[in-house]
Amino acid sequence: MKKYFKQDGFTLVEILIVVVIIGILATVAIPTYFKYVERGYASDAKIQIKNILQNAELYRQENGQWPTDVEILIQEGYIELKKSILTKWEFTVQLEDDITGTTGQLTATSLPGMQGGEGHQIIYLVDEGQYIGYGQKRKE
Repeated sequence: MKKYFKQDGFTLVEILIVVVIIGILATVAIPTYFKYVERGYASDAKIQIKNILQNAELYRQENGQWPTDVEILIQEGYIELKKSILTKWEFTVQLEDDITGTTGQLTATSLPGMQGGEGHQIIYLVDEGQYIGYGQKRKE
């Protein structure tokens, strides 16, 4: 009489093939995921920069000069930024008027509270109307 062995489970080769496939997928997926996360952080800062610019324009119309700091806008009630934003980003305002219109830039620099890392910058160039930094490149 012949005995047949029933195989229960997986062989070592099958398990190794699955592990290699998962490793290959992870090497592609993880960097892509981090790029999407960085874009999310950058879009958060971009929204706040636009908000600050709009309120800085209102401040200039009412006071005749540009604000020198975001704190001025907050203290005088022109803008309300959530504490969670202020623990992640530091904003600087450098705006002025010349014969061609408004020039300068608004900058957001990530702080230690930012999950994406400290020291990343997003700069909005007002006269060019574009963002640079944190994955953005200047359009020529």
